[in-house]
Amino acid sequence: MEEPTSFFNLAILDSLTEDSLHEILDSYNGFCNATQSLLAGNGDLSVGPDFVSHVHALCKHRLHSLVQDHFLGLLEETFERNGASRFWRHFDPYTRVAGSSKNDDLDIDEDEIQSVLYNALEGITLEKQYQEKCLFMLVHALQSYKDQMSEDKHGFEGERNYLTSKYQWIVSSVLMATLPRHFPVILHWYFKRKLEELSTIMDGEFCDDASQNKDGMDLDEKGKICNKVGEMDVDECYNDHRFSENSRLVKNIGKVVLDLRNLGFTSMAEDAYASAIFLLLKAKVHDVAGDDFRSSVLQSIKSWIQAVPLQFLHALLVYLGDFVSYESTSSGLKSPLAPQPSSCCPGIDTPSEGLVRWKLRLEYFAYETLQDLRIAKLFEIIVDYPESSPAIEDLKLCLEYTGQHSKLVESFISSLRYRLLTAGASTNDILHQYVSTIKALRTIDPAGVFLEAVGEPIRDYLRGRRDTIKCIVTMLTDGTGGNSSSSGNPGDSLLEELNRDEEIQEKAGVDDDFNTDDRQAWINATRWQPDPVEADPLKGSRNQRKVDILGMIVGIIGSKDQLVHEYRTMLAEKLLNKSDYDIDSEIRTLELLKIHFGESSLQKCEIMLNDLIGSKRTNSNIKATINQPSQTSVAVGDSAISMDVISATIISSNFWPPIQDEPLNLPEPVDQLLSDYAKRFNEIKTPRKLQWKKSLGTIKLELQFQDREMQFTVAPVHASMIMKFQDQPSWTSKNLAAAIGIPADVLNRRINFWISKGIITESQGADSSDHVYTIVENMVETSKNGGSTGSTQELLGGDEEEERSVASVENQLRKEMTVYEKFILGMLTNFGSMALDRIHNTLKMFCIADPPYDKSLQQLQSFLSGLVSEEKLELRDGMYFLKK
Repeated sequence: MEEPTSFFNLAILDSLTEDSLHEILDSYNGFCNATQSLLAGNGDLSVGPDFVSHVHALCKHRLHSLVQDHFLGLLEETFERNGASRFWRHFDPYTRVAGSSKNDDLDIDEDEIQSVLYNALEGITLEKQYQEKCLFMLVHALQSYKDQMSEDKHGFEGERNYLTSKYQWIVSSVLMATLPRHFPVILHWYFKRKLEELSTIMDGEFCDDASQNKDGMDLDEKGKICNKVGEMDVDECYNDHRFSENSRLVKNIGKVVLDLRNLGFTSMAEDAYASAIFLLLKAKVHDVAGDDFRSSVLQSIKSWIQAVPLQFLHALLVYLGDFVSYESTSSGLKSPLAPQPSSCCPGIDTPSEGLVRWKLRLEYFAYETLQDLRIAKLFEIIVDYPESSPAIEDLKLCLEYTGQHSKLVESFISSLRYRLLTAGASTNDILHQYVSTIKALRTIDPAGVFLEAVGEPIRDYLRGRRDTIKCIVTMLTDGTGGNSSSSGNPGDSLLEELNRDEEIQEKAGVDDDFNTDDRQAWINATRWQPDPVEADPLKGSRNQRKVDILGMIVGIIGSKDQLVHEYRTMLAEKLLNKSDYDIDSEIRTLELLKIHFGESSLQKCEIMLNDLIGSKRTNSNIKATINQPSQTSVAVGDSAISMDVISATIISSNFWPPIQDEPLNLPEPVDQLLSDYAKRFNEIKTPRKLQWKKSLGTIKLELQFQDREMQFTVAPVHASMIMKFQDQPSWTSKNLAAAIGIPADVLNRRINFWISKGIITESQGADSSDHVYTIVENMVETSKNGGSTGSTQELLGGDEEEERSVASVENQLRKEMTVYEKFILGMLTNFGSMALDRIHNTLKMFCIADPPYDKSLQQLQSFLSGLVSEEKLELRDGMYFLKK
């Protein structure tokens, strides 16, 4: 005897008589025929009494399982033949869309596909409802037998639920097993179109309400509305009669969702309309945000979410019967992220739990979409900073909500390397962008954790630029980064940061007292947060870190001494080129720099400014003590030069950078006037004496020709050239160079200034290497030579790079490092090859006499690069060799 199976007990057959077996066979055959007729009856239930009697007969012999299994098996075959296959045939004409993505627009007639979907769902729903009636007939037959036998009804309830759930599982399994690939695409397309139509209607109502609220409310009511919108409560406006659950569109969408749920497509339906909602939200975010960085858009997006998607979902959940109170959930558990619903909303005590979850999903998606949009455009946003501050504030709120700061760091570094850190970008532009980046990211991350990661590639790149220090100093002094053609962005000026440091220092006493207060210390301790994983542990805790723009800029250079040295050189150049003694702005800048760099490092700069102040006083005293007219002027040609037009800048050479001085022969009367000035200075300042730097300074000239007068402001060398033409109208280049005491090649280069102005013409001399220069007296000749036709001009000559008054920092470094050249060549002779670090350490170890070696590694590398360019050294694989 075999063991009883899970369907029925075969041991029962041993107790059956032959009559009983015939009765079972007759009843089973009748049950099968009745079941076949019932399921194929297309609504005909006339075989119901025979069906019930056969079921009772089989149940009398304890064959309940046989009855159920046969009925469900035949039910599955019938549903697959009459339900599923007919349902899928409706969509056969649309197989071409199987490979389309959710974002593609399908070339399908909207009304046609809507009609096909409605008809298909209606047909399969009617088939399913009829089969459910047949199933309930079996259930009632089994129940009536139980009633006759007076058996326990509680066990029957479980059996009935089992049959119902079993049939639902059969329906879902059959449909999913035969699911075509194009059906999810069609379903998504339908929901997308319907929600777009619904969104258009609701968008119009939302805009109308917004305008009415603005026009028809007083200030207090507007403030309340704005406050409510900012909180984004889930249960706001959900009882609005303008968009009720009886809406035609919502009913149509809800009916489709309900029918799909009954067919077992719950997840597919929710995914379809959810993805459609998210696509609408994404399109809304892109439409509202776009490339407008000067206004905040986050608030309007949140208002739209509340007014459109959440109202639709509220109505849909009500229609589907899923509107379960937030406080009456079956599990008793609530999401820790879900906000507590407002208790002051009229009409609804609490929103549904499903609506709360939807609100969280939509809100997170909106924040993430806007965040990605702003991160992708972060480079442009920072270029427009501070005008783009609203976009930065939106990005800050999004990152606080999503926590995806690492995405910002990775994306922005990639943009910097591709768009900014290139050979085509000027150092000025890179520095301006770096300062704007610091200020913008300081808003997002006041502790500067992510700014360290973003700024590192910029700092590394700028260290390789030769003019970085010069541009930084220019930004510190005038805020334009050396770009004279630009108006300068006030937000990029480092003088602004110097002023802020001064204000902080003035309040330092109050702040120190405040920070040392025990109560405040306790408050700070309770607010402590650990550093994010992206933080550099070597930079200190975020609670101790402060975003210091000047400190980060100086960090590019590596040493403040180099920056101070460059500032001293640029200050000297600016002071020597001044035509007056107005140095108020320079004094103000120096005082601000002292706050950040200290007074001792800027002591020489202060002496330079004091020299200008002393020069003004000395110049006035000398002019005041010379009274005799014969002593106050000398004749130059037909004119006289008065002592009053001389303004001397008297410097203490030991505290100034090296001054470039070229030999120059001034006209004898002018030279005599300078000698008289120096003599009077010696009388006043005994035993100090003046040593004129004759090639430096500026001279104002008025040139009188036959038909015009012209005015120029030029360097002494240019004045000496043109004044020689008073003696004779034509000069050869060799004779003119010898007369003013400069090399012929320098003369040929400098005299181009007068040629370009049409004052002098050039012609070939007898010698091929010689040139003849002739003065132009009348306007006709001037016009032919391309000169200006104006009678009076105010022009500045001598603006070439080689005419700097002060030696550049590179030239000064080269001169200072020349003393170490023999040491370096000797080391390489003995050791053959050495790396940069080893040369640097060896010089520090052995060059301790006067002058001691105190240069940085970067300065040494610059000097060695010069030796390589002079072909004294070779550089291979990071090692320096003597040139062979």
